[in-house]
This record gives sequence, C-alpha cells and structure tokens, in this order.
Amino acid sequence: MTDHPITPPPELLDKWDNLPISTQEIFVVAAQWGADQELEACCEWFQEFYKTESWVTHDLKHFRSARRPKPPSLKEQALGILDVAHQDVLGDDQIATIRRALEQLND
Repeated sequence: MTDHPITPPPELLDKWDNLPISTQEIFVVAAQWGADQELEACCEWFQEFYKTESWVTHDLKHFRSARRPKPPSLKEQALGILDVAHQDVLGDDQIATIRRALEQLND
C-alpha cells in the first residue's frame, strides 16, 4: 500500500483482520473509514483557509452532519412504521395510543 492519509494504519488493519465479520463487511468498514478521513481533511483545509471567518465552525458542524447523517433511532423508525400502518390492522385509537407511548420515549 502507498503511504496516503486515507490508507488505514497497520494497527487498524490488524484489528479489522481479527473481526468476526465477512470480508465484504470489512471492505465497507474500510471504505467508510477512508471517507471519514477525507471528510475531516476537507474540513481542516476549509477551516484553515477561512480561519478568520466567524461562520466557519458553525457551518462545518452542519456540513459534517449533512455528509454523515446519523441513522434514525429505533423510536424514529417505529414512528415511521406507524405512519404507514394500515388502518385495517390497527384501529385509530390503537395507533394513537402506540404513537403517544413512542413519543414519550427518549431517542
């Protein structure tokens, strides 16, 4: 391998090699790691280039969030499923009760 900032270090490669997951899953993890390194390098460059601008830190937070969105929580997934639940399976009162219960849970 060439020595490049998005090339995983040997220690990380050894860790991945010992994971109880498939080779394909390791490729996915490695690709995500490389993409994350590239995103951070871009953010660092941007921050250095615009270091005198006050809006940079705020905008970089939103930029990172947009480029690496968090998956929906279990609560959000359940509410989404409830939104498309068929009325013939659950009645309106049952859906309302489940929705109220889910909305009271922490994410």
